[in-house]
Amino acid sequence: MPRPIDRPTTLPLDGPLDPEVGDVAKIFAAPQDPADWPAWRGALTRWRAEAHERLAYDGKQYDRPETAWTASCHSVALVWLWDERLFDRAGQRFDVAGFLDRTRDHGGFDGVVLWHAYPVIGIDDRNQFDFYRDVPGLRDVVAEFRSRGIRVFLDYNPWDTGTRRAAHDDATELALLATELGTDGMFLDTMKEADSRLVTALLTNEPPQVLEGESRLPNARVEDHQLSWAQWFADSAAPGVQRARWFERRHMTHATRRWNRDHSAELQSAFMNGTGMLVWDAVFGVWVGWHERDKATLRRMLRVQRALTPLLTSGEWTPLADTASDAVEAGVYASRFAGPELTLWTLVNRGETDFAGPALTAVNAHAQWFDLTDGRRLGLGADRITVPARGVAAVLAVRGTEPDWLAGLLAAAAEDRGATSTTFPARTARRVHPSPATGRPTVATVHVDGGPRELTMTYRRRETGTYQGAPYVEEWKPLPPRLHDPRSEVLTLTLADVEVAAHEVTAAEFAAFVAATGYRPSCENRWVAPEGDGPATMVSLDDARAYAAWAGARLPTEFEWQVAAGQPGFRRATPLVWNWTESEHTDGVTRFVMLKGGSDHRGEGSDWYVDGGPREPSFSLKFLLPGLGVDRSPSIGFRLAWEGR
Repeated sequence: MPRPIDRPTTLPLDGPLDPEVGDVAKIFAAPQDPADWPAWRGALTRWRAEAHERLAYDGKQYDRPETAWTASCHSVALVWLWDERLFDRAGQRFDVAGFLDRTRDHGGFDGVVLWHAYPVIGIDDRNQFDFYRDVPGLRDVVAEFRSRGIRVFLDYNPWDTGTRRAAHDDATELALLATELGTDGMFLDTMKEADSRLVTALLTNEPPQVLEGESRLPNARVEDHQLSWAQWFADSAAPGVQRARWFERRHMTHATRRWNRDHSAELQSAFMNGTGMLVWDAVFGVWVGWHERDKATLRRMLRVQRALTPLLTSGEWTPLADTASDAVEAGVYASRFAGPELTLWTLVNRGETDFAGPALTAVNAHAQWFDLTDGRRLGLGADRITVPARGVAAVLAVRGTEPDWLAGLLAAAAEDRGATSTTFPARTARRVHPSPATGRPTVATVHVDGGPRELTMTYRRRETGTYQGAPYVEEWKPLPPRLHDPRSEVLTLTLADVEVAAHEVTAAEFAAFVAATGYRPSCENRWVAPEGDGPATMVSLDDARAYAAWAGARLPTEFEWQVAAGQPGFRRATPLVWNWTESEHTDGVTRFVMLKGGSDHRGEGSDWYVDGGPREPSFSLKFLLPGLGVDRSPSIGFRLAWEGR
């Protein structure tokens, strides 16, 4: 259920609102009785005037030509950098064109957040800046998105205080990184607002970086944060007004409820306010894809918003306007955005059945009317409008010459008839089956008997989930004790007879393999040939598999490793490192591997870091698999396994 801070705020119709409440409200709730709407609109106007005067607000930041694009950044995709729609793992290369093609059913994006470090940061001492700088060719990826008209945001993790320290403070480092990569903005993870040093460093950077805070940005910071997440914003039954958008019409919010499978409420709130959406269909390794109806609604919205951005940001906005009583009774509401020649009505249907009929009371005999979401010319009035169940519609009245873009928009709308399916587009994470061992053990081993078993798997419940499904579904904001709590599951499975190496492969053994074969990885980023007597680390999963194949072996699965670890003779090397296993899975979007054993390294200072320290054999870490050698870590080694005979 929504927390108190997520619920809409009631604005007094005939008195002031405490600034400590009003300046941080998420949404101003609309009265349910239409008779109260005129007084409510008057209260909204008075509230804004008072807030502007009290804060001496001038909005100069929004006048800057270099950053004015934020007002038209309606749809942003939050994408894990190694999302397999973007990163071609087989070819070890990024495929921007392929990503945009694979996600085109969302209507295209105006911006993209390249999420990079969480949830793998903390596996070793690399900091958040390393997880960008260690990626070969990332500047080219940014440049390709921008060449296609898509703005690129980086992600800032202020909680990253326990890894190695960068050469400069965070504000300076972020500005340098933005210049190196040529990006446009910064998403502030876990932060509603940046501090003054960070604001100054980013806004004065070359190129200037806009800031997008997570959740409810206070009025006092709307001046220097041109965007914000509308995250977990509960609305009233009659659609309310987003406070930050009403305060500054050019401020862009992006609505999101990350664990929802029905996004109609967010879409409708955004459409009524002329604001945007954050498309986040894979949350830190968990698939939460959008169903067809919501994607169709988003496409309908974006065609209208992109064509009419100036009207949405500077036209006369009248919330809850001109809606016929029968439509209101059916759950249909409208906002009006009016200019000298164009008037737009954005309509939403809160009901579960389609509404078809005279939705608007507005009359203008001197205008031509158009249904922008059905692609129809309506003539001299909007006598009959269809607003789909849980969907949206838009009507435009034009006085004078039709805009050049109108014919194309109508044609696109008529061609895209939308969809009604609300079936969740489930994905299954499938195990990548290894090639069997071809030889016999040449080192000491621990025998694992085959047959059926019940094994207890333990883990910490993070947003990454485990093997299948989401840890939270249609849930509001998960908080402790439902977040980061220790969990266990009993798994029933069948094991084959297997011999698991009693010790990890050492650096010296791996060096001998390199010397004997001349092995060079397909990607040499972060490649350091191991040496010494400790465990072989700084090896990718592919490097480990290459060694195993040379040795006539394979890697153990996570379950084989777990059972073997409970047998006499199973040893861990010093320093203690996680072990790669043959537990690679992919659902076509996220690829992950289960690591076993724990490590001496432990990220301190935040619960958002990867689990560290020694771990019991039952403990499994779901590790999202980076590419291009970024998975090479001083905290991950491996051991071998052979099928029993």
